Amino acid sequence: MVSVLKYAARVAIAVFLCGSLAVAQVDLNVGKTRPLNPELPGLVRAPGPRSTPVTTGIPAVYSGVSGPGQPVEGTGYGGYRTGREGVMYRGPDPKDGWLPFGNRALGTAVTAGLLPPLRPIWDVHMRDTTICLADDGFYYMTGSTGDNIWDLNDGVELYKSKDLKTWDYLGLVWSVDKDGTWEKQLRYVWAPEIHFVNHTFVIAYCMNGGDGGGTGLLVSKSGKPQGPYTNPVASNKPLTGGIDATVFQDGDGKVYFTNGAGGTLHLMKSDLSAFDGPAINVKFVATGNSGGPTRIGHEGASLFKANGRYYLGAADTYQGRYSSMCSIADHIEGPYTNIHEAVPCGAGGNYFHDKDGNWWCTYFGNDDQSPWREKPGIVKIDFRKDGTIFVADEQPAFVLQAGARALWRKNAATAASTRAN
Repeated sequence: MVSVLKYAARVAIAVFLCGSLAVAQVDLNVGKTRPLNPELPGLVRAPGPRSTPVTTGIPAVYSGVSGPGQPVEGTGYGGYRTGREGVMYRGPDPKDGWLPFGNRALGTAVTAGLLPPLRPIWDVHMRDTTICLADDGFYYMTGSTGDNIWDLNDGVELYKSKDLKTWDYLGLVWSVDKDGTWEKQLRYVWAPEIHFVNHTFVIAYCMNGGDGGGTGLLVSKSGKPQGPYTNPVASNKPLTGGIDATVFQDGDGKVYFTNGAGGTLHLMKSDLSAFDGPAINVKFVATGNSGGPTRIGHEGASLFKANGRYYLGAADTYQGRYSSMCSIADHIEGPYTNIHEAVPCGAGGNYFHDKDGNWWCTYFGNDDQSPWREKPGIVKIDFRKDGTIFVADEQPAFVLQAGARALWRKNAATAASTRAN
């Protein structure tokens, strides 16, 4: 095994990014640093606690970035299942040392009629997908990237689209090693989110895998999606402990922060440098359908406003699915009621509206009932009379498998029942 590693460590790795070929020579025996992004050959991973992957079978082929990706060919099913045991994979581009995928994405949520026959919108390794629509008319996408976010990754990658169908790669817009401060003692960035706040781009993120962890915010100094991004928090410390940070700007311009399962809200100062006042403890009232969910979730907070009402969501394992759970309030501090499973298997991302005012939930697949795992997708949503969210009866062709019906539910009676419940 040692000889295999020595041989693999001397192999030149060719990486295609944005149509150009970049080659990085790797030699673990002499301790050379490795490019973080082949588009930026001068940017390398500094020697130290973050330098070498821990749980990857053959570190020489490991990447801390996912790269530009490509259009989806075929169904897009299979994908990645990452963890501290390594990377499980099914697809056309396996790496040495990766593990068999097994029955990690059976698609039973589709066959049970809980989801339409979805298809990823882009073929790239990404967990915790989030998308926002900015004032320039483009959509921006990010998420947890790199071969294994339980091992080591390099920062925040960003993608841009005019139509949600084709995505251009903007590269590694924030690097832990180049741009980080307190983050450098940790190993990986989790669940970065892209938002358009106060006429500029803001990234909410969390760090983990080392001495502690916590959440933070990054603000684009230029107002451009590529940054450069700086930490507005003056202390060079985490904004909070925990994981899964998100921000929301209300109609009056106020910006709120929450993280984890969304149990606490913080009003931010206008420059996002600190919290403005004491924490707001969110009030929940357990109402809704008898026998339904009784809690909002345990991680992956999301907060948005639609049709004049506030929606606070989180990720939870519900009936074996990693689902997006939501609750509804007339005021941002609550009380939040009608806790419900909004999008089956759809947790860990965010909700956004498109240029035509349609609402969507991002999707990446994180349970065995999902049709794929750890690739970006989206699903159109709708709202019932009581405000609760459901997967829309009609879906556009580009999010569906080839030949699937836009009106995906089995019959009109099923659709009517879904809207009424």
